Amino acid sequence: MCGICCSVSFSMEGFSNDLKEDLLCSLKRRGPSSSKQLFRADLNYRCLFSGHVLHLRGALTAQPVEDEWGNVFLWNGEVFGGVKVEDEENDTQIMFTSLSVCRNESDILSLFSKVQGPWSFIYYQASSHYLWFGRDFFGRRSLLWHFNNLGKGFCLSSVGTQTFGVANQWLEVPASGIFRIDLNSIAISRCIVLKLYPWRHGCKNVGEDANNLLPISVDLPTVVSVVTNEAKLCLEKPVIPLNMMLPQAPLESHCRSSSGIPPTRETLEAFLTDGHMKKVVEQFIHVLSVAIERRVLCVARDENLTPSVASQMCNRKANVAILFSGGIDSMVIATLADRHIPPGEPIDLLNVAFISKEEIRPASRNEKRIKQTNHCETLCREFSRNAAAAHPGTNVPDRITGRAGLKELQAINPSRTWNFVEINVSLEELQQQRRAQIRHLVQPLDTVLDDSIGCAVWFASRGSGWLVTQDGVKSYQSSAKVILTGIGADEQLAGYSRHRIRFQTLGLEGLNKEIEMELGRISSRNLGRDDRVIGDHGKEARFPFLDENVVSFLNSLPVWEKADLTLPRGIGEKLVLRLVAVQLGLTASALLPKRAMQFGSRIAKMEKNTEKASDKCERLQVFP
Repeated sequence: MCGICCSVSFSMEGFSNDLKEDLLCSLKRRGPSSSKQLFRADLNYRCLFSGHVLHLRGALTAQPVEDEWGNVFLWNGEVFGGVKVEDEENDTQIMFTSLSVCRNESDILSLFSKVQGPWSFIYYQASSHYLWFGRDFFGRRSLLWHFNNLGKGFCLSSVGTQTFGVANQWLEVPASGIFRIDLNSIAISRCIVLKLYPWRHGCKNVGEDANNLLPISVDLPTVVSVVTNEAKLCLEKPVIPLNMMLPQAPLESHCRSSSGIPPTRETLEAFLTDGHMKKVVEQFIHVLSVAIERRVLCVARDENLTPSVASQMCNRKANVAILFSGGIDSMVIATLADRHIPPGEPIDLLNVAFISKEEIRPASRNEKRIKQTNHCETLCREFSRNAAAAHPGTNVPDRITGRAGLKELQAINPSRTWNFVEINVSLEELQQQRRAQIRHLVQPLDTVLDDSIGCAVWFASRGSGWLVTQDGVKSYQSSAKVILTGIGADEQLAGYSRHRIRFQTLGLEGLNKEIEMELGRISSRNLGRDDRVIGDHGKEARFPFLDENVVSFLNSLPVWEKADLTLPRGIGEKLVLRLVAVQLGLTASALLPKRAMQFGSRIAKMEKNTEKASDKCERLQVFP
């Protein structure tokens, strides 16, 4: 994972030999392993390339990389398939070498169509004065652009600046395809033309679709325009189309929970008696397990440690962490990750809770109770004792389910060291870190929901909290550079309440369209923001539910095999994932209803209770 940036100027007066200090600082936080800058100058333009690398695989390769022909490449991605990268090789160098031998546009598009995994890139093609850039199909890596209103220059960057007093004009580069800019022509015309090579299925009859280009152009300065490339070339979408098939006859459920009776594990087990459904579940387990295996093994480890020696090292550090609520998504990820991470290596389970200042440090088991407490605090501490863990904050829902999930994982593999990291955030620290750092990372997104999720993910991925062990309580800082997150499961498997509402009003056809819409907007709604927030700690977000093979598998299934929203919450949504959980041996977590992170972590209760998720959030504004 990297922080990449390219600043282009068509005027000597606007050209700087260095990036602004705040932008450079944010880029370095993303890539602490190496930093490098490179200049390219022509009669008509000046380019400053800046690369900052988080080393995770192969030999450390400083960026930007350049070749003998003057081409320059910046890569913020991971190749998990499609393009061959050996264990000892670095994917940045492999991608650059492949680009250097591309003879034309079609070759470049063919290369990026093959790549499986998250990416954003910037590629300067010296001979043609072209600048290519873009994000993967799902937009799993952030890339922003900022254009000078007078056409004097522009900037591409993983993160934006934090300048006060100037209107924020950074926007996310849409994950609509790959863009190309002819730098020479811009210098002459003073008009910036972005040529788009869009994602398509089949790449047939690609025309100038004004409806598709309008959303890209709407917020750009008048000197910037977006057009489809003249050759009508495109990238091949990396996943198959969503199965929109509807049943020919009314469906018969394998089990119907009686009204008023909560679903049980037996309710789910009844589905697994059907041979076809069990086969679907086993296929899902396989494809998701392979996706997780790729994401937990592509990490630099100490190769000198044999498994027998490593298992005896009580102080061995975790290389992989999971954003962990104890819910169905994070539990399945943790269970499958356990199959592939070396046996002697701990796994960090990052559990965030927003609680009152007095409860920031967990209480040890031997700590004496404070006599003067209000009724709520007393109940909270009593609950903790009954759970055999007398530490506060247990009234936060995700902390309760997280501890319960920890016990399930310990039962499945008691020999694994599961580091359940209790990350407790006070209102004071929330406000301080939001002002100093988080709001600049969340932008250009600006809603109350972006604030809640952005802050929760930033604190969780920082990994600074407490471990409660038999020996007491100790502070803990996660060393894991890779963080697995369950994003993508709800979008594909009808996990949100809006899916149920759409089903109740428009049936399975409406539900299909809602799922299609969710996947189509996930790049602009979630992933760029989460990449910026997690990357700020010098860590890399990895999304197994958005692996290309996982998405293609789920897209191949008819909607009724993924969810049954005639069944109550806690079973009907994400049904196929719940069946996976049962098949993997999970118990109570398989039946937990969906709980949004902002409510599970209680961040939504910290400041204003009357806000709507879609409201513009004043707390994210840089200006007074």
